[in-house]
Amino acid sequence: MAAPEELPTWRSVLVVVAHPDDESFGLGAVIDALVSRGASVTVLCLTHGEASTLHGAAADLATVREAELRTAAAALGCLATVLRDHSDGGLGEVPASVLVDDVVAVARRSESEALLVFDPSGVTGHPDHVAASRAAIRAADGLGLPVLAWTLPADVATRLNDEHGGAFSGHRPEEVDLVLHVDRTRQLVAVRAHASQAVPSSVLWRRLELLGGLEHLRWIDPTG
Repeated sequence: MAAPEELPTWRSVLVVVAHPDDESFGLGAVIDALVSRGASVTVLCLTHGEASTLHGAAADLATVREAELRTAAAALGCLATVLRDHSDGGLGEVPASVLVDDVVAVARRSESEALLVFDPSGVTGHPDHVAASRAAIRAADGLGLPVLAWTLPADVATRLNDEHGGAFSGHRPEEVDLVLHVDRTRQLVAVRAHASQAVPSSVLWRRLELLGGLEHLRWIDPTG
């Protein structure tokens, strides 16, 4: 049986991601749902995404992607964005305590009541996603805050891997805590703000197609 829709009503939520566009392609519909329920959402992005292999826009990628992030976050109704300058592709090499301190500082400043992250598996197979989520979960543990993690259904992850040779990971229905019916209208506006990344060949468009109007979330136990 599918998990029910039961998104908490928080006043303030901190979203922690590794790269500009993670907040839109990955978490955009969930962010929109939170904002629609009255939450003030702050996005903390730990890199400028300068190592991306997608180049739909010709310019200095770090500068371009910073501007894209701010435009996309505004389209989603986020209150603020905070961008750090850690190396794209190298988050796993940054001392964990540095990343944790980044998250703690922004969570305190934004008076966040919860954190929204990628699943600790990283979802897409990118090691930066794993490092960002691990840091956020450690920070939440220290702050005593709940962590909600975005994941994929296992069958969707398998299909994406079969079709595109990716490294997506997902969870079985019994491992999913919340299944949200979402409206992707604002998410798609935000995604298109990432012109350097929202190229037709991106597998992320296929993911949105396969998920339809549903997103899947898990509660993360920081001590688990």
